[in-house]
Amino acid sequence: MGLRHANLLMLRKLAVVALGMFGFGYALVPLYLAICEATGINILALGEKELPGSGTARMAAPQNSQVDLSRTITVEFDANARGPWQFKPMQNSIQVHPGEMATVMYEFQNVQDRTMSAQAIPSYAPHQAAAHFNKVECFCFNQYTLAPGEKKQWPVVFVIDKKLSKDVNTITLSYTFFEVGSRTPPAPTAAVTVMPLAKVGT
Repeated sequence: MGLRHANLLMLRKLAVVALGMFGFGYALVPLYLAICEATGINILALGEKELPGSGTARMAAPQNSQVDLSRTITVEFDANARGPWQFKPMQNSIQVHPGEMATVMYEFQNVQDRTMSAQAIPSYAPHQAAAHFNKVECFCFNQYTLAPGEKKQWPVVFVIDKKLSKDVNTITLSYTFFEVGSRTPPAPTAAVTVMPLAKVGT
């Protein structure tokens, strides 16, 4: 009987502690609001905006301070295919702000009746733009193998550095797509003519 009484007493104490903890947690919100009202500081409200007609708040999307909205640069896209296949950008040009990430797709199709491997090499105009044209992802980083008639699309993800000269308003990104391992004839070498030695004393 004594053990049962002790267990019941312990159970009552635990129930009182649990109720006290619940009540304390429930009282934290009005207590915090009272403190904020008294001090004039509301940390939870910082960075939040109230949704229209809802009375609820959400975190405001942070603005990318790395984007220079005061400048607009036109980026033109060009494609050159060294061989019997099709290679082209999906759009001729876009307008971007320095520091803004952009994506453009290129399409390639192997129109031959054999499997081939190829890779692209980029070039820039004006030439000074190359140092400020940062490619995050580019098909030019790798070689690709395509089956006969296979068509693929690959992205170019890039960011133009804000340090680009303000005189540059247009950049042309050009790719030359060539077959890897193709049979390219060697450069011709000049023939060497051996002149006979002149006889001395004749």
